[in-house]
Amino acid sequence: MDRTERFYKIDNLLHANPVVPVGRFLKELEVSLATFKRDIEYMRDRLNAPIQWSKADGGYSYESGSKSQQQSLPGLWFNSGEAYALLMMQSLLSEMQPGLLGPHIAPLKARLRAVIEAGNHAAVDVENRVKLLNVAARPVPDKNFEVVAAALLGRQRLQISYYSRARDDVSEREVSPQLLIHYRGNWYLGAWCHKQEAMRSFSMDAIQQATVLTKTSKAIAKKELDGFVGQGYGIFAGNKVQWAKLRFSAERARWVSRELWHPQQKATPQEDGSLMLEVPFTDIRELSMDVLRQGRHVEVLEPKVLRDEVRNELQSALKTYKQ
Repeated sequence: MDRTERFYKIDNLLHANPVVPVGRFLKELEVSLATFKRDIEYMRDRLNAPIQWSKADGGYSYESGSKSQQQSLPGLWFNSGEAYALLMMQSLLSEMQPGLLGPHIAPLKARLRAVIEAGNHAAVDVENRVKLLNVAARPVPDKNFEVVAAALLGRQRLQISYYSRARDDVSEREVSPQLLIHYRGNWYLGAWCHKQEAMRSFSMDAIQQATVLTKTSKAIAKKELDGFVGQGYGIFAGNKVQWAKLRFSAERARWVSRELWHPQQKATPQEDGSLMLEVPFTDIRELSMDVLRQGRHVEVLEPKVLRDEVRNELQSALKTYKQ
């Protein structure tokens, strides 16, 4: 067995027995005494394992009370492959909101690195070969993110100054935070707006100022929250669900047939190689933008409101280029 497997075996033995004699460790691990002692020291020094030696009992044990604390050995429950995956996840999280998660994840990352380096590869090799490109991501000030997150977890209301790009103005809102959503590289706050008396999505980068209030947040049922996220297409919410029917060219179908536009989508290949895609939506804005990105390779068949919206945008774009 490799070194990571030995660590896992040592941990299992210590959890299953009050005291484990050295002889049993050597038999179970099939290693020399010198190798075993190096493993124990590594687990103590690099993984912060609370392992103690009992001269009276002639064996090793976990310190009193540490068995019930799973965090006593973060990272040890993972084999090398799983540790690589977690290190990649840490990289993704750090890229999503730089500066916010880094300090909190740093101790876990250090221990994950220790587990990885116990195998056959240096942790830096893994880090250097995993890249996340956040195209069009809009950064959120750490201060605002922390205030919103604190109110969300503390079940408290927020007073926010919110900039609307569509209207080019700033409004004051009192909201009850319900969800933090990371969507297409950007963060959104799903909250009950006490001004509109409804659930709304707020782009986190558009929150200019956030203040935690002493009022308790309005409680929203899980069923309603589940319906708020993912009921229609994209980040926009709404109660009236409609279905769009899109026909993609045979060329573009090679890509779209492998894409997930919505969990409830219906994709039907056609005899000529084209693709019929049906997706639900509650707000026309994001869906129309994604359709327009496909250019001549897609036609909106239904509903008429979406077809008219896309046609009008294309005609306006054509006028711009004619000028």
